[in-house]
Amino acid sequence: MATKIGVLVMSYGTPESLDGVEAYYTHIRRGNAPTAEQLQELKDRYEAIVGGVFPLRENTDRQVAALQATLNSGSAQKDVEFVCYQGLKHAHPFIEDGVEAMARDGITQAVGIVLAPHYSVMSVGTYIKRAQAKADECQVEMGFVESYHLHPQLIDVLSRRVSARLDQFEEAGAVRDEVRVLFSAHSLPERILSLGDPYRDQLLQTSEAVAQAAGVASWQFTWQSAGRTAEPWLGPDVLDTLRELSHEQVKYVLVAPVGFVSDHLEVLYDLDIEAQAVAGELDLRLMRIESLNSDPAYMAVLSDVVHTKVEQMKVSQS
Repeated sequence: MATKIGVLVMSYGTPESLDGVEAYYTHIRRGNAPTAEQLQELKDRYEAIVGGVFPLRENTDRQVAALQATLNSGSAQKDVEFVCYQGLKHAHPFIEDGVEAMARDGITQAVGIVLAPHYSVMSVGTYIKRAQAKADECQVEMGFVESYHLHPQLIDVLSRRVSARLDQFEEAGAVRDEVRVLFSAHSLPERILSLGDPYRDQLLQTSEAVAQAAGVASWQFTWQSAGRTAEPWLGPDVLDTLRELSHEQVKYVLVAPVGFVSDHLEVLYDLDIEAQAVAGELDLRLMRIESLNSDPAYMAVLSDVVHTKVEQMKVSQS
């Protein structure tokens, strides 16, 4: 009989319907309910994207199912069966729910991985802390994949997406080297820099590796989707960057949101709607690369790092 190993697949989460937006937003705000204006603004954003909130949740479900299938494919570890559980930061099933489900199923060994390639103590670190606390309580031995930002297959699949979009610019009459590539990721509070947090450096390393692999001549890094708090967040924001590029007489821009691995609000609204609107006002031609979502190449990346973590855990036990 194959040994079952749990895999806790963690992500930020999204509500299942518009009815769940208020509870979701309240959880993000640490129990403080949003104002009526704040709630309506968020609902409007969900309604603005095609299909509302449902495709976002379904996309995560597909990623978890695809990862489980990939982990169990082939003959690498026939004595092991991987069972994936979903754990969300701000929606059901919460991270703790995923760990509890493992324990109920009799799983005593597990790996946790976040659907985000880059580590920050304020992002991936918080997922791991919550999962570890619940794992200790449930007596589940759990190891964690902290980052995979330079995995060769990740760089390959991202660079191929960049190249594909640059080909489209050329087909539309643009000169390839005149397209400015903007690599982007979710902003975090600036104070992470004083903590020696690796988030910014890992993102720049990914961007440089992708640019080199895709033969990109002109690129820079920008931030997006900063929180609305009193403290300063990492910048410049992508909207400000677009305005700067317009002053530089740049006409063609490709956004590569390497900090995100799936289509969700920060991609489908912040880039496809909000950034596109600003680009239109500035007479810029703006495109973005396709998200990884459930691409088999991305699933192979996740599968590889999970398998590696399992082997590391075996070594540490011996």
